Amino acid sequence: MNRLDLLSLLLGVYVLLYLTSVADSIKWLSLAMSSGATATISSANYCDSLVGLVKRQRRICKKNLEVMESVKLGAHEAIQECQYQFKNRRWNCSMVDPKSLFGNVLKLGTREASFVHAISAAGVAHAVTRACSSGKLTKCGCDRTVKGPSKDGFEWSGCSDNIAYGIAFSKTFVDAREKKSKKSGKNAGRRLMNLHNNEAGRLAIEQNMKVECKCHGVSGSCELRTCWRAMAPFREVGAIIKEKFDGATEVKSVMTKNHPRLVPTNPQFKPHTKYDLVYLVASPDFCEPDPKTGSFGTKGRVCNKTSKAIDGCELMCCGRGYETRKRKVVDRLGEDGSWSKSETVHSSMLVGYETVRIDQMTKLVRPSVAATRITIWHQTLANLSSALSLASPSNLQKPCLCLGKQ
Repeated sequence: MNRLDLLSLLLGVYVLLYLTSVADSIKWLSLAMSSGATATISSANYCDSLVGLVKRQRRICKKNLEVMESVKLGAHEAIQECQYQFKNRRWNCSMVDPKSLFGNVLKLGTREASFVHAISAAGVAHAVTRACSSGKLTKCGCDRTVKGPSKDGFEWSGCSDNIAYGIAFSKTFVDAREKKSKKSGKNAGRRLMNLHNNEAGRLAIEQNMKVECKCHGVSGSCELRTCWRAMAPFREVGAIIKEKFDGATEVKSVMTKNHPRLVPTNPQFKPHTKYDLVYLVASPDFCEPDPKTGSFGTKGRVCNKTSKAIDGCELMCCGRGYETRKRKVVDRLGEDGSWSKSETVHSSMLVGYETVRIDQMTKLVRPSVAATRITIWHQTLANLSSALSLASPSNLQKPCLCLGKQ
């Protein structure tokens, strides 16, 4: 082996170790795929049986066994929300396997990585806070600091969500992986990026708390109104973080008085705030499969022919074209109350389709129940022309699939 080959090998090993350490920071999300591991949650061996945790997180787990079910729930909800928010994007939060979850896409400091970190930290904070308010945890309960009369004329009462505890636990557990990293060096920028986005995710919950009230009085009057603070549903939190993803700031790491900090890559941009998401490198286009970037490509993805947005065929398929398919799905309700489905797919060109609910096509033992649910594909079921007249042809959409690279 010559010197050049040796240098190339050493460089490759360095890059591999670097990428592994970076991706390692979010491995705890694999808790969402855990079935409870090999030990019961009250067992001392439970935390050791969980995959994806660093030593610091295992210690936290052993000291807070009762909270771990909420952590798992938060991880699961974070993954679900990621897939919901990105279902119409080229990168749709696809999972590779239960251990690596999103694969190499998180090894790069992209917008996608910033969203996953933010939604994950928010997921844990949200789930733990809910567990506190519902009385499932002995170490926390409702937020009793919110009490007494308010300046708006109502009385603080009820069970306010203890968001302070949820955020504190999320910060302790989720950020533990970043705490083990060196505060300076090659990974300093990525460490700061992850910590910043973790906090931005948690702040998305705290900054969007709502006030819910209940009226008290004779005959439904509102002589006395008691109110409490409640978290927004996690779907709303996900949408807020998704907006931050769209407006994320590209940053770079610079040294200031021997301490690294993040500043906008473009000096003309205003500095980011603690509520914003930040990223270090531009995202790939995700058009074609690429193991290095974790891209699965968009071949076979469903696209919207009439849309000009990212879910439209032109953008989703990256200019490769698409095919239109025809499908007929018929669901029938049997006398025993169960539904059966038959589906036929044709590769011919589809003119359009519309989902129509038909309530009186067949007599049933229970006439109040809809007899048949039918997904009608326009110009395929001639005997249902009367039903088709209910659908406006101008509103018909076309199910299209992206083609692969020619």
